[in-house]
Amino acid sequence: MGNWRREKELRHFRGQSPSRLKGSATRGDKSLMRLQLKNGERPRKVQEDLISPYEYEIPKTFDEALQKFPYLKSYVETNGLRPIYTANPSELALDALHLSTADVLYPVGLGIFVHVKVGGEIGKYNIIEPKKPSQDLLDKFEDILAKEITERSIVAETTKEKEQAIFEIFNRVVSSGKLKIPESERRDFIYHFIREKLGHGIIDCFLADPWLEDVSVPGAGKIYVVHKFFGSLESNLEISKEEIDTLLRSIAERYGKVLSYTHPILDIHLPDGSRFNIVFGEDISIRGSNFTIRKFPKEPISVAHLIRWRTISEMVAAYMWMLLEVGVSFFMCGETASGKTTSLNAFAGLIRPDAKIVSIEETPEVNLAHKNWVREVTRLHTGSKVTMFDLLKAALRQRPDYIIVGEIRGEEGQIAFQAIETGHPVISTIHAGDLETLFQRLTSPPINVPKTHINGLNIAIFQNRIKRGLKLVRRVLSVNEIIGYDPEENSLNYLPVFLYDADRDELRFTGSSFLLEAKVLPFRGWGTDKLPKLYEELRMRAEILRFLSENYPSFRDVWNTVVEVENRGVEEVYKNIKEGNIPWIKYRG
Repeated sequence: MGNWRREKELRHFRGQSPSRLKGSATRGDKSLMRLQLKNGERPRKVQEDLISPYEYEIPKTFDEALQKFPYLKSYVETNGLRPIYTANPSELALDALHLSTADVLYPVGLGIFVHVKVGGEIGKYNIIEPKKPSQDLLDKFEDILAKEITERSIVAETTKEKEQAIFEIFNRVVSSGKLKIPESERRDFIYHFIREKLGHGIIDCFLADPWLEDVSVPGAGKIYVVHKFFGSLESNLEISKEEIDTLLRSIAERYGKVLSYTHPILDIHLPDGSRFNIVFGEDISIRGSNFTIRKFPKEPISVAHLIRWRTISEMVAAYMWMLLEVGVSFFMCGETASGKTTSLNAFAGLIRPDAKIVSIEETPEVNLAHKNWVREVTRLHTGSKVTMFDLLKAALRQRPDYIIVGEIRGEEGQIAFQAIETGHPVISTIHAGDLETLFQRLTSPPINVPKTHINGLNIAIFQNRIKRGLKLVRRVLSVNEIIGYDPEENSLNYLPVFLYDADRDELRFTGSSFLLEAKVLPFRGWGTDKLPKLYEELRMRAEILRFLSENYPSFRDVWNTVVEVENRGVEEVYKNIKEGNIPWIKYRG
């Protein structure tokens, strides 16, 4: 009876009903933790300014990391390693050679380190985390926590407040001697306790890494990842069939979903925006239940990152920056996993700061800094459906400056082009490897855009994964300005403005742009005599972006620079950068 009571109290704390007993690796955090008050006493709000006992400073050097984290030192010495250490993998010179021979160690927070070693049949992604304390000690603290929750009046509504409540109780019971844990092991203890009781168990290690794109478990055995820089990798963590099923049931329960053999497929959106796809049971998955997590980046990738990684050139980014200020429609085109959405989001970060933007997606992936941003998602699984088509029609009545459509696949394409025809610029992604395929997809079922409406699309950017050295890398292969539909040839007339030079691994500017001259000149009130000034501004913007890519590539720093240019002009910001006077740069990294 006592154990049941303990579990009941803890489930109120976690936000669950007491019907599910011990063994779950994850717990809910949506409901409120509201305990019964005694004798009319007032609830005590958890302090919000406490320092987390498991916050770790990110070590700046390899030697500092080894000194501060004994378990990391043990891993390195046991394996005889001397990897490249970086606090931020995006700062590495990530050319094809480095990608194909990488031996990199980096921290991801909470005392977790990742060691990536590329080579062999598949590269390795090894997680080094704090040593797990004994289960007896974890259970003992769980008993103490349950008793404290019963005896004290606490209100904890958010996950952060629940963590702080645990921190308070932990510090008190350790100080009083009720729980004997050496000071050097306390952070490790609380890390594992929080991970198991409020987090997502074993997968929290992967969710903590901002440089992962996907996490997948194809069945019992190893966990695999897709790294933003190093591609597909095999982790050093394994999970059994029973652990997978327990984890998936627990996560489904946590987010209010039904998972069973009659409802075996689920899509769940995690609080950080990541998408968790579940396929449950051996009857439809031969190796047993499996799942994939499509990660949502905490901070979006910026155009400066794309320049740094050679996905685009600074001239392409400057070109798009100038055109997005005046209102153009463009599609990011490419095959699966070519990085279309990442590039679209980076370019969208160049839209002028005061613009009203409406984004429409099935899975929320777009992430912007604009204040007047309306973010809408479809509803396909519960109650009455709300489709992309429905949301696009509604968006036309919201007077947006830009409409972002996550991906065009069906009849919503017709509404997107109607929006363009009525003066609402649209940007989107679409699966197409070249202009001919793009034209066929747009004008054929199920999209069925009238051929004459294609003229409204201004730019088609094609991006794909290509082989450089021994690794696949993402590159924009061409940027094309759509001139119009040619009924005689039944094709699109277009002007390639940037073309990829494979020998030099760079995008080559063809020398002039029809759109810059046809849209930016009249928008500025300039005549053709100002053409040299127009292209000089293009050069200055490219220089600004090159500077950011080499020094301050973060999305926030790029955004702050866009705001500065909008407020003070390109020439003034360019001059400030040349003088080293950049007070708007807040985040150094």
